Amino acid sequence: MLTIEPNEIHVWLAFPDELHDTGLLAAYEQLMTQEEKNRQRQFVFEKDRHQYTVTRALVRTTLSHYSAIHPADWRFCKNEYGKPEIANTAVKDSLRFNVSHTKGLIICGVARRHAIGVDVENIYRRNAVLNIAKRYFSPQEIMNLEALPEKRQKEVFFCYWTLKEAYIKARGMGLSFPLEKFSICLADNEPLGISFDPDVNDQSDRWRLWLFKPTDNHYMALAVCPEGARLGKVTFMKTVPLQQHEVFLFEANSLNYLHERKDKDE
Repeated sequence: MLTIEPNEIHVWLAFPDELHDTGLLAAYEQLMTQEEKNRQRQFVFEKDRHQYTVTRALVRTTLSHYSAIHPADWRFCKNEYGKPEIANTAVKDSLRFNVSHTKGLIICGVARRHAIGVDVENIYRRNAVLNIAKRYFSPQEIMNLEALPEKRQKEVFFCYWTLKEAYIKARGMGLSFPLEKFSICLADNEPLGISFDPDVNDQSDRWRLWLFKPTDNHYMALAVCPEGARLGKVTFMKTVPLQQHEVFLFEANSLNYLHERKDKDE
């Protein structure tokens, strides 16, 4: 069993395209509830069924690293906005998680008590990024994107998108929270920051943000509300659920805003 300290964040990464062993995949299916199995069968394409199966296995096996609960015995509920939460009475108030998946990568973030949101995006998934930004981003973010050279707009779009998704997931409100009502600061040579419209009930200094590029194809963001605690390191674990895991190290991307937002006194 692993220990996660109150000031730590662990992020587990699974690469579904590397998982093809039929016996292992069958074992993943055995961990799922009947409801999850029914959901899996609703996907039309095999690649989507595969992604879903690995995602459920990742969540269940990850949480079992921090509790004596067997992977098949985890139960989940959803809040009023549809965010999945732990329903097991023994740990539901002491262990938090959030999961995200995209083509080629699935991630699961874990924290003790802190609200946590994670998002991962494959940078080759979307086109017409300015049109999407004009629909969902804040006026400041749109202006910042439009001021960039065209060749850089797409990568910065994904930086905005992953960070905004991570924040609204940590808030537990999903897309019911208006994306245009807050702005992510990605200014060169400045720490990551977040600001809110006056009618949003939140404060910038409550949040810690991280942005990473774990592979050439993916951007990954974390948002955590530590409620006054001083957060320490973020540890990444690459895993094959039910088999092995290892600390996952990757080089920081050259973009100088790919770092955590630090408090002024740190």
